[in-house]
Amino acid sequence: MDDTSKKINRMPAEWEAHNAVWLAWPYDQVTFGSLNQKDDKLDEGRLKRVEETFSKILSALETSEKVKLITKDMADYADVWTRDYMPSFIKDADGKLKAVKWIYNAYGEKFSDLLKDNDVWTEINKDLNIETVNPNIIMESGAIDVNGAGMLLTTEQCLLKRNPNLSKAEIEKFFSEYLGVNKVIWLKAGLVNDHTDGHIDEIARFVAPNKIVCAYEENPNEENFKILDDNYQMLKNATDINGKNFEVIKLPMPHMVYDNGVASPASYANFYIGNKVVLASIFNDPNDAKALEIIQSCFPDHKIIGINCSEIIYGGGAIHCITQQEPS
Repeated sequence: MDDTSKKINRMPAEWEAHNAVWLAWPYDQVTFGSLNQKDDKLDEGRLKRVEETFSKILSALETSEKVKLITKDMADYADVWTRDYMPSFIKDADGKLKAVKWIYNAYGEKFSDLLKDNDVWTEINKDLNIETVNPNIIMESGAIDVNGAGMLLTTEQCLLKRNPNLSKAEIEKFFSEYLGVNKVIWLKAGLVNDHTDGHIDEIARFVAPNKIVCAYEENPNEENFKILDDNYQMLKNATDINGKNFEVIKLPMPHMVYDNGVASPASYANFYIGNKVVLASIFNDPNDAKALEIIQSCFPDHKIIGINCSEIIYGGGAIHCITQQEPS
């Protein structure tokens, strides 16, 4: 039997039609209470403020697509980062939905209380029975971004750190087999103080098959300046599967410092592309309006909704990190 009979898997781009989006309701007072606080002192009001932000997110998504909300009566989950512990959803050659469940190890076992989130999908899928494959590679979906046309973006910092026994070529074989990827753009590193070790959804995103938005720091005195300038130059020189360059659009950077004095890994690249809306993370920053304008120019047929993530970012992520799309 020749290879032409094999089913070809493909991970759709985020702007392709969704059946639903997965979120998990926040409840943990470490993630949203004492984390990144001065002297780890509990901010007793943060969880309530995060819940209010989640309510705004759910309302904004209502007009766009079905929301599948994980709650404590559904699964024993630790945290809200569904982008990272839920599977990447793909479609086979017949258009059938499948799930690719990566191994989630709480960002290199940094947070032992989050390790149980690796089992959330198994628990939920008992009722759903969605065909699931397990590549047995350690990864979070926030570490990759695809254009739905054979290209994938990621960082060496994250994937080589998660899988020190694998080479880039070996990792690329996983992407080819499970996601239908033909070519990978490897950026070097992500933001300073990003506990995810360089998730791509903080620094660069496909917004069309041939177009990428890239977080860019204009101030050479900022810690992220060289990292983001290097990434921008690499993207400008990158080519698609046909050898053509991408249109690369700079996104400005917000600058938010946690209560403990550490710079947060806030980024405007952490937006979610819904069927009808794009939810954009904003941070009470002078660059908010400019970032929203750029994102709107990339999605003229979508309503752009800015969501203040100044509370959610205390947990280390923003809009894209708490959402995981399920394709139609």
